[in-house]
Amino acid sequence: MALEILMPALSPTMEEGTLAKWLIAEGDRVQSGDLLAEIETDKATMEFEAVDEGVIGKILVAEGTANVKVNSAIAILLEDGDAADATAVPAQSTEVAVAPTPVSGTANATAPNETGRAVPTPVSSNDSTRIFASPLARRIAADHGLDLAKITGSGPKGRIVKADVSAAPAAAAISATAPAAAAPMASAPRPEAASAASVEALYQGRSYKAVSLDGMRRVIADRLTEAKQTIPHFYLRRDIQLDTLLKLRSEVNAGLAARGVKLSVNDFIIKACAMALQSVPAANAVWAGDRVLQMEASDISVAVAIEGGLFTPVLLDADRKSLSTLAVEMKDLAARARSRKLAPHEYQGGSFSISNLGMMGIDNFDAVINPPQGAILAVGAGKQRPVVDADGALSVATVMSVTMSVDHRVIDGALGAELLDAIVHNLEYPLSMLA
Repeated sequence: MALEILMPALSPTMEEGTLAKWLIAEGDRVQSGDLLAEIETDKATMEFEAVDEGVIGKILVAEGTANVKVNSAIAILLEDGDAADATAVPAQSTEVAVAPTPVSGTANATAPNETGRAVPTPVSSNDSTRIFASPLARRIAADHGLDLAKITGSGPKGRIVKADVSAAPAAAAISATAPAAAAPMASAPRPEAASAASVEALYQGRSYKAVSLDGMRRVIADRLTEAKQTIPHFYLRRDIQLDTLLKLRSEVNAGLAARGVKLSVNDFIIKACAMALQSVPAANAVWAGDRVLQMEASDISVAVAIEGGLFTPVLLDADRKSLSTLAVEMKDLAARARSRKLAPHEYQGGSFSISNLGMMGIDNFDAVINPPQGAILAVGAGKQRPVVDADGALSVATVMSVTMSVDHRVIDGALGAELLDAIVHNLEYPLSMLA
């Protein structure tokens, strides 16, 4: 039978993408694992591969097409014995999902959404009604004792997918403990943003250039709007004296020169935050809707500016790594972020972020929390300032201002202050990070 090849979701935030390039043509025979096309997501350009074998009967979406919706048909795959004419999308078709791999040739990344063959797998409810669910969704439901008949599917043609099952336990618990509870009061509608037409009308008669939003800029806009509207931010500020750190950095870099490694102040900041999260483990946490997840390892996200947006690659287990290892890994991640060659698993997750604008001369600023993380540290420039030392004498020191934005649902004020104090201590007494 003819099978639809669907536009895959290759990142957690992807709703549409650009079909950049076809790697096959109509009439080509493909085997499982053959590369089919290159897709530009909101974060990167990735290749995806065939899961089934057959002949490409029809390409439905031309290469270079932008804003192709996830789960929309992009090609038709004919199995052996199918008619050669596949000019129309089959009315009752079977979906074929695809497995993504990064274009850069790095290790294959597991797609955030379900991959593999996405054939709706029927199961039966108690009244013999057929229920379509993916194998992963059925396995999760079985592990948690969930009835698929009571779960509404959000996948293609109503198929139950992982996200539907993962969201079900909380709803089931609510219905079990409070079956007669009244419906919650509807929240007030959020004000609508001004339309493009209404904004352009304000500037009628003035010259301007309209710049279309690409996938990355749309996602940044949506996520930052969500973060500021839904996360109760509060802010903690401290000044940090860097002279001891700068002296130590100079000495360490002299010893690392033969290895071609050079530590930046940012590398020390990464290590200081990672160690502080271990010292204050209750603050090493993320918001998970109806619970808080306290993480064991210190996985640190670091904002990297790229043309048209930014990435936040994650340094895993940063508390366990040496400063030289962090420096090498950060340099590699930043380079591949700027060329959009990061795999999804390299910029997902993390429990704490760092955004450093000090190298651009910014004294201080407030950063927006990267959900679901609990906090982000905004780092300003280190500049010489007059200070009063412990003996009351006036002197000059290199001082760096930092602001920590905190999610009050995850971290309370006193706990946030304890975490920031630990970060400050690590940076003002940097030898402790080498012990």
